[in-house]
Amino acid sequence: YPGHQTRPPQKHYGITSPISLAAPKETDCLLTQKLVETLKPFGVFEEEEELQRRILIWGKLNNLVNEWIQEISESKNLPPSVTENVGGKIFTFGSYRLGVHTKGADIDALCVAPRHVDRSDFFTSFYDKLKLQEEVKGLRAVEEAFVPLIKLCFDGIEIDILFARLALQTIPEDLDLRDDSLLKNLDIRCIRSLNGCRVTDEILHLVPNIDNFRLTLRAIKLWAKRHNIYSNILVARTCQLYPNAIASTLVHKFFLVFSKWECFVIYTMEIYAYIYIYIYIYIYIYKLSFNFKILISR
Repeated sequence: YPGHQTRPPQKHYGITSPISLAAPKETDCLLTQKLVETLKPFGVFEEEEELQRRILIWGKLNNLVNEWIQEISESKNLPPSVTENVGGKIFTFGSYRLGVHTKGADIDALCVAPRHVDRSDFFTSFYDKLKLQEEVKGLRAVEEAFVPLIKLCFDGIEIDILFARLALQTIPEDLDLRDDSLLKNLDIRCIRSLNGCRVTDEILHLVPNIDNFRLTLRAIKLWAKRHNIYSNILVARTCQLYPNAIASTLVHKFFLVFSKWECFVIYTMEIYAYIYIYIYIYIYIYKLSFNFKILISR
């Protein structure tokens, strides 16, 4: 009718329609504030000072990686035009990347290097470079693990660093690890190493509101940890079903949805089936990724 203004359509998440598009009410906001206060005694939030310390540590590690890759490039006689812009980067994944890590939690990290840097370089020259840093304690290389890594304590923070070499001459600053084309021609160990970052980034990409997702996940993780349940994907799906809801509502809806989801066990089993299929069958046709969307998109 004349003068009527229609709201632009809301972005759709998942393959099913949302259960509700209702916006939060004032009572929902008050309950969310109470939820935050309830969670604080359980140590699920990190102090700002500690958070800044983690950011500083990540920055130092990133600088070390850049220095190391530049040194490797020079030792392998790459032209200066390549060496100066060769790049290299530390990505994070897991609870720290999701923004839901707790006090004293470790950091899962991934060192991404260009094609001329070998895994052997990572476990020798980069390991030696870390050994020279006075902030580094408890340095240990775990080369024979299913996903090889270097473990260390950097300025009091436990860090696990994985390694992936991409089939690129340089590593751009804005590299998006969700790009499936990056998996082409990669070693199986590099693909395994990339999966943590790819899954974490995909979860953040598939939820309507990251802040609401994070607070909801903090609450559910506290409960789920005591029941041996993996909560990240379940919370992401709840956020898709209630895209405009805030944390207090989402916590309530989480238990409502999954208490009534009769096929939940079947879907959980299907997720693991797809993980193994992707690892052992599709890897050589460049389609590998942890297909957790099986659960999110149902």
